[in-house]
Amino acid sequence: MKDHMKIVVLAGGISTERDVSLSSGTMIYRALKKKGYRAVLLDVYLGYEANLTEADIEKLFQEERDWAKALGTITDKNPDIDQIKRMRPDGDKNFFGPGVLAICQAADGVFMALHGENGENGKIQACFDLLGIRYTGTDYVSSALAMDKGISKELFTYHGIPVPCGIRLRKEEKQEEQVPFPCIVKACCGGSSVGVSIAWSEKEYEGALQEAFRYDNEVIVEQYIEGREFSVGVMDGKALPVIEIAPLQGFYDYKNKYQAGSTIETCPAELPEDKTKEMQGYAEKAFAALRLKNYARMDFMMNGQGEIFCLEANTLPGMTPTSLLPQEAAAQGMDFGELCEKILALALS
Repeated sequence: MKDHMKIVVLAGGISTERDVSLSSGTMIYRALKKKGYRAVLLDVYLGYEANLTEADIEKLFQEERDWAKALGTITDKNPDIDQIKRMRPDGDKNFFGPGVLAICQAADGVFMALHGENGENGKIQACFDLLGIRYTGTDYVSSALAMDKGISKELFTYHGIPVPCGIRLRKEEKQEEQVPFPCIVKACCGGSSVGVSIAWSEKEYEGALQEAFRYDNEVIVEQYIEGREFSVGVMDGKALPVIEIAPLQGFYDYKNKYQAGSTIETCPAELPEDKTKEMQGYAEKAFAALRLKNYARMDFMMNGQGEIFCLEANTLPGMTPTSLLPQEAAAQGMDFGELCEKILALALS
């Protein structure tokens, strides 16, 4: 019975996608509470309280409080992670905030609303596996594979999934190959388009590399594909309807992803049936190639000649008011609360 099921919604953290995670977590938490679950919402890094007894933890799940009330909202700027780190002087000794692991172990499952580093890279998933904590999303191996855009591209290519041409470049490494301008420069393990730039000249390219290397020691440089952008969610191996993303200005960067009204999103996308099936097929193949489980979202570009390119996989897609996966599920008649329940059911089955 779900009214007896204890669920921790885990959000926050110290990645560049912290604010996005808090927004996702708030939406998921409120949807699960509305559905009757005994849910609590925790910031994985800031935590709650140390040295909780079993009775203390049980009370947390029984209390009628709005755990989301104190959490922030997304702005069009990256969060100040250094400020968050200063709130935990012991953060270098233990990533998990006070009480987090004890509360998660007492729950029936954890709904992962984390995005970016230490949320999608598999480290938390591996820890949870060792502690016997059940969680939504994919496991630690596939999380790590999908987080690294270079490895993802290699696996996609091996499995016949088309990707943009490009190179992988390490910090301080001499560049042997040149990608023609315009090109895309992005952090190898970044997310939410943080550290992503389009370079049209040598000067812009140097600036783009500098920006990307702020977030990672490895970057991806690849051909710029002019055309239409799409995304396809996959649940339990089956593709959802295709959604098209058309920013009103620029490309689908951090601001356009999370500020309402910045982007026109069409779902189902207006595509010929054969192109829809082709893209959904690639999404399912990408899901399988990365050994993904539960649910994920694949991003695509299509050029003027109708050629499709898979850009990357997102193992914990955003669940914010402007996120794509909930819109795709809605096109299949599944509202946000039902989507959360479906994801939870897949994880706990």
